[in-house]
Amino acid sequence: MPKSSLLPSTPKQVAHNSALRDNRSHGKVGDWLQEVMATGSKLSIVSAYFTVNAYAHLREELNGIESLRFLFGDPAYLRIKDADKGERSFRITDEGLAMAAQMQQRAIAKACAEWLEKKAEIRSLVKPNFLHGKLFHVVNPNKTEDALMGSSNFTAHGLGLGTMPNMELNMVINDRRDREELKQWFEELWEAGPELVVDVKDRVLADLRELYMDTPPEFVYFKTLFHVFEKFLQDQGEIGLLDERTGFFDSEVWNKLYAFQKDGVKGAINKVLRHGGCIIADSVGLGKTFEALAIIKYFELLNKNVLVLCPKKLAPNWTVYQSRMGSTLNPFTKDRFQYAVMCHSDLGRTGGVSSPNAIPLDQVNWGAYDLVVIDESHNFKGNPKERELEDGTRKINRAHFLLEEVIRKGVRTRVLLLSATPVNNNLRDLRNQINLIAGGSDNGLFETTGVADIGETLRLAQTQFTQWADPTHKDRRVRGLLEKLDSAFFKLLDELTIARSRSHVKRFYAGSDAGEFPKRDKPVSIYPQIDLEGRFPSYDAINTKISGYTLAVFNPSAFLKEGAKEKYEFREGKQIEAFTQERREHFLTGMMKVNFLKRLESSVHSFQVSMDRTIGKIDALLKRIEEYGNRPDPQVKLSFDQATPNDTEQDDSGEEEQDWTVGKKEYHLTDLRLDEWKEALRLDRDQLNELFLLARGVDAKHDAKLFELKRIIMDKAIQPFNDANKKVLVFTAFADTAHYIYDSLQDFARHEVKLNMALVTGSGTRTQFGANDFNSILTNFSPASKERNKHRGMPTEGEIDILIASDCISEGQNLQDCDLIVNYDIHWNPVRIIQRFGRIDRLGSTNARIRLVNFWPTEDLDGYINLKHRVEARMALVDITATGEDNILNTEQIEDLVNEDLKYRDRQLKRLKDEVLDLEDMGENISLTDLTLDDFRTELLTFLKG
Repeated sequence: MPKSSLLPSTPKQVAHNSALRDNRSHGKVGDWLQEVMATGSKLSIVSAYFTVNAYAHLREELNGIESLRFLFGDPAYLRIKDADKGERSFRITDEGLAMAAQMQQRAIAKACAEWLEKKAEIRSLVKPNFLHGKLFHVVNPNKTEDALMGSSNFTAHGLGLGTMPNMELNMVINDRRDREELKQWFEELWEAGPELVVDVKDRVLADLRELYMDTPPEFVYFKTLFHVFEKFLQDQGEIGLLDERTGFFDSEVWNKLYAFQKDGVKGAINKVLRHGGCIIADSVGLGKTFEALAIIKYFELLNKNVLVLCPKKLAPNWTVYQSRMGSTLNPFTKDRFQYAVMCHSDLGRTGGVSSPNAIPLDQVNWGAYDLVVIDESHNFKGNPKERELEDGTRKINRAHFLLEEVIRKGVRTRVLLLSATPVNNNLRDLRNQINLIAGGSDNGLFETTGVADIGETLRLAQTQFTQWADPTHKDRRVRGLLEKLDSAFFKLLDELTIARSRSHVKRFYAGSDAGEFPKRDKPVSIYPQIDLEGRFPSYDAINTKISGYTLAVFNPSAFLKEGAKEKYEFREGKQIEAFTQERREHFLTGMMKVNFLKRLESSVHSFQVSMDRTIGKIDALLKRIEEYGNRPDPQVKLSFDQATPNDTEQDDSGEEEQDWTVGKKEYHLTDLRLDEWKEALRLDRDQLNELFLLARGVDAKHDAKLFELKRIIMDKAIQPFNDANKKVLVFTAFADTAHYIYDSLQDFARHEVKLNMALVTGSGTRTQFGANDFNSILTNFSPASKERNKHRGMPTEGEIDILIASDCISEGQNLQDCDLIVNYDIHWNPVRIIQRFGRIDRLGSTNARIRLVNFWPTEDLDGYINLKHRVEARMALVDITATGEDNILNTEQIEDLVNEDLKYRDRQLKRLKDEVLDLEDMGENISLTDLTLDDFRTELLTFLKG
């Protein structure tokens, strides 16, 4: 195919009868300027850019002119930094003096500055996107005039004088009347006044001086940062346009934010607009919810429809701000938030009602949302693809439904993901979140990030993670991993995430409006007995007993007849997996045994409830088997729900159950060795009943753990460690334990310590003071941080001092009026413990000190953690294989990584005895804060602010 005449391999000689100047076959703008300028000429230019290189090419002619009037058509200076605040700027414009390649010698920059000082006036428009045209006008000493208008800027490339000249479209103005009109147009614009045009000569000269003066190493460092983050700085300037267009900066939520939160919001908005999504993974206690609300407000001001998806337990954190709810506790009533709130578990449902806003699910137009905010986005564990189940039906998991029905369908949907900070050694959680932003395409972010293949980038990073986490690799310092990771992985995460740590805020925002973090006391560890009278066996003794139980009710596959096993194997895509149903049930049975121990660790009451429920399941199953024995029928089936890691008793279980269970399993009774099964079931029943009777004998009066909790509350009431602060926040993983504590302490709280107490769980609330609803209770518990005095209808005197809570408030709540948290049971995931503590460990706390008390089930922490490790490894394997996704790693690699990662988490858990952890700051832990460049960005911004 012949080349276009517009793009020859070498420029042809200009056609003298052509008025076009395109820096190609129709001549260069620079050549035209050299032809028309003469000694004593007066030059007027409108251009977005001015570069030293352009001056260098035309130096001889420009030095001979009488004067230059240069008007910047794009207010680059004004958008990035306010000159009146004395903030530093490195550049004239986007292609300006900052580019090292355009400065062959410092002498050129110095000569240019001297020339401008002597002969130039320089002004700039103050309104962006107001003027796009370019103009060159020359008045010669003999009164002749020349003019050219079009697309060329005053840069070497724009004038066609560089090594890679731009292709432009300009027209030489040969008509005298047209030249006069252009001159008049320029004069009117030049004299328009400060509301439209301002003088910037001093700022340009200041930037030029920085180019040729000797500079200290620190300046070179910051100048390097400037070039790396030049686009970021431009984006920061672009955000300044929001107020002019929308009034965003007048919103209540924006003005409630700390400086570091405002910086995060501006960065996140730019990422959402550019890439279609952003992950906010700021550390615990830094206010991700308020940041998200500000971003929502920005999009609502642009008349966009917004949906918030959150775990069911966190719905009250979001509904309180909705205008439609009319809550008196909403601090942002003037912002009139219109977003909808639905639960993760609503995705894929076709019937019923979404509880947060009572939305009928059969009427939801999932594709109508412009922005979807996903709280706890790391919970979308499954790879977004369909799976074929054993019965031939297709299963669409939540991640797939979100991608196909919400993000891809209908209007273009952007996503804002609020995620936990830690990064697991298996990158699948992170991969799935990035996949939502990319719309499921490996090259979906190439244009905006430059990363050509997301899947390949993450596969390479996974290999590097695996090598770093190898048990034979002794050095597991974060620095070692960061040096190994490919730059594309850093680029991808840095482009898509906002992730700041506590240390980041302390370092870069010290003394700002955010205040300080309170001082952390050393954690207090307590190892209570179970029974004050010593009649109940120890935790370790119960562990030994339960470990020997069969728990046949959860393991029917162990009693299949030999010839019947194959047809019950779990199938994925019609292929029998290596991870068999029998092995799966074996692992899940082990998990249920440990669940019993977790229940005992929580409270003897909860342990009694679990024993009773399991005995009830066994009795019901034995009854069915007996009925079958009386009337055998080969078609009779029993349907078994697969055991789940948390059972249904844990307060926050069920929300992610889809990601754990493999559905109902049906067994033909003719395929089972029923006599053996019945014998095992009866033995289990007898053993469990023995434990049930022992637990029932330990009432609240004899509960040693409850006695210790009373002592802590009493000591705090008598001798607070922060002024007169008597507040205590008690966390437990189980709702029935929370209710048990509340019931047992009501009289104690009211009559002995004379403090008001309340209860908050995912299943309900109770209180001795004020309104009995979720948000009223939290406001009355932390009236200062919740600004109770601004809410009509709320009490003006009195408050709640003792709050019993499940993990439904372990995230997204500011309860910093309190200074003491008691972990009544230890959550096995250290992240959850840190999230709990994050309710009071917050910037701006009025408490000088805060404290954490941990109840441990046994002083033999090594034995306890070894037990935890064995079972969690099984849980992780079940989790990974049950998702049916295309794992990056093979099974052996998964097992190695799981074990190594859990060993690391075990070390974290043991450290909780002596210190409160910041996961992102620990030497061996990887978090998103390690994988972004936010520290460098903020360091640069701090420098630029002087």
